Formats: sequence, C-alpha cells, structure tokens
Amino acid sequence: MNSDCPVCGQHYEVEPGLFWGAMYVSYAFSVAISIIFGFGTFFLLHDPDVWVYLAIVISALILFSPFSLRFSRIIMLYLFSGIEFKQNKFN
Repeated sequence: MNSDCPVCGQHYEVEPGLFWGAMYVSYAFSVAISIIFGFGTFFLLHDPDVWVYLAIVISALILFSPFSLRFSRIIMLYLFSGIEFKQNKFN
C-alpha cells in the first residue's frame, strides 16, 4: 500500500499505529469467513470429515486474504482516521 495517495497527496497513516487496529478488523473478517465456509461445508456436504473442513476453510482464508487486508485498512481509514473524501478535479 502506498504511503501517500498518488492523485491528491493525502498521507494515509494519519497517526502512528493506525493500521495495527486493522489487524483486529482483518481478524474479524477471517472469523466471519471461517464461520461462513464452515457452516456452508456442513450444510452442503452433510457433515464431512475434519480434513475436508480444514481444507475448505484454509483455502477460503488464503483466497480472501487480499480482500481482508485491503478492506480492513479501508475500514480503519474511513471510520477512525477522520479522513473525508472530497471530490476534486481529478475524480
């Protein structure tokens, strides 16, 4: 992730350690993905073996990790940093 916006020059990390909080948001995403795919596996495959659960949940976590990383940082920026989007001539 860039430290500054290439278009408007906004510095993303407004205060030191802002993205440490994004780890907690990313953890919440990982828990939600695990629960969704775990229950989905249970209902679609009717109680398979444990290794099937592990394979499906771990695969889903690996596939959704870029989503989790980016969106957890975006959530931290929008909710807790005080940065407001102002449309300018570049947008």
